[in-house]
Amino acid sequence: MTDIPKADRTDRFSIEHRVVGGIRVVTVRGEIDDDVEEALGQALLARDGGATPPRTVVDLSGVTFLDSSGINVFIAAHRAVGDARGWLRIAGAREPVLRVLRIVGIDGLVPCHPTVEQALTA
Repeated sequence: MTDIPKADRTDRFSIEHRVVGGIRVVTVRGEIDDDVEEALGQALLARDGGATPPRTVVDLSGVTFLDSSGINVFIAAHRAVGDARGWLRIAGAREPVLRVLRIVGIDGLVPCHPTVEQALTA
């Protein structure tokens, strides 16, 4: 078996953070797979050794692909914010990504909203 190095993903994956009304909004763009699982986990869970932010909206409107690696991160983040008596919401998932979320039942754990604005005010 040959080790294949992971390709540079900077042109296909990005994460941005902002705070809106005290709620952290994490905007993700690109493909979510095992190559970016760690970066996504760091973005959604505790940052800089601090506590996990209790209220987070994940904007997936720029995500074109999602596999089980991303699902695992969403489950871990859901558990972490629940422990902090907070919540995690998903916003703007495109139909192929939303379909994956529905098939595996994540939409039953983490509310999915059509827009960030709707997720912020739900």
